[in-house]
Amino acid sequence: MTESIVMIHGMWGGSWCWDNYRSFFEKRGFRCHTPVLRHHDVRPQDQPPEALGRVSLKDYADDLEAYIRDMDDAPIIIGHSMGGLLAQMLGARGLGKGLALLTPASPAGINALTYSVVRSFWGILFKWGFWRKPHRISFNAASYAMMHCLSVEQRRSEYAKLCFESGRAAAEIGFWLLDINGAARVDAAAVTCPMLVIGAAEDRITPAAVTRKIARKYAHVSTYKEIARHAHWVIGEAGWEDIAETVHQWLIEKEL
Repeated sequence: MTESIVMIHGMWGGSWCWDNYRSFFEKRGFRCHTPVLRHHDVRPQDQPPEALGRVSLKDYADDLEAYIRDMDDAPIIIGHSMGGLLAQMLGARGLGKGLALLTPASPAGINALTYSVVRSFWGILFKWGFWRKPHRISFNAASYAMMHCLSVEQRRSEYAKLCFESGRAAAEIGFWLLDINGAARVDAAAVTCPMLVIGAAEDRITPAAVTRKIARKYAHVSTYKEIARHAHWVIGEAGWEDIAETVHQWLIEKEL
């Protein structure tokens, strides 16, 4: 039977984030799905819908749950960055047969506000009312936070594809202590499927020290791999094929 993979992009992204991985896994016989998060199906140069600013992580997760429940079988779920947090949330809902988290955002309960993380989000998180408005990371911030292992030309090419993101979702991740709704909370005990967590040694927006904590949260099901000489953009940096192969070999090992 052909196994299905649902690939979940991160902040400011879209299905294009998975072009490399989709090609890699389809050549190995998987059926790949790359859903686009709510209000992300717009051209980068266009103004976003005002409603985007108030979209919650739970809204994203609910949309993805509906998408997955419409599938014939439980898929493997691969998530990058915020998509990695959404994958954790979906795993706690029993929706995946296996989870692979690539440089994932952290759930509530894990302190992720290191210097590099605060610097990455400085231009967003310290604007009054950001938590209810759409926002787009600046080129300089994206270069520092996510794309510093790319050439300048590659950074400009990738940045040009980024769209706007929900201020509310960013606040729910970064300031989970203040969120009375607990949108970023994940019940670790409810995650029972195998999980692979991949951290990148040079990541600044989801530092490896944080991804290690994520792996420990799910120690009963997780395998942790830390990749040297890589930053956050593991979906497109030189050598991404090696990371995709790491995921592939883990899937084989776990018979998924």
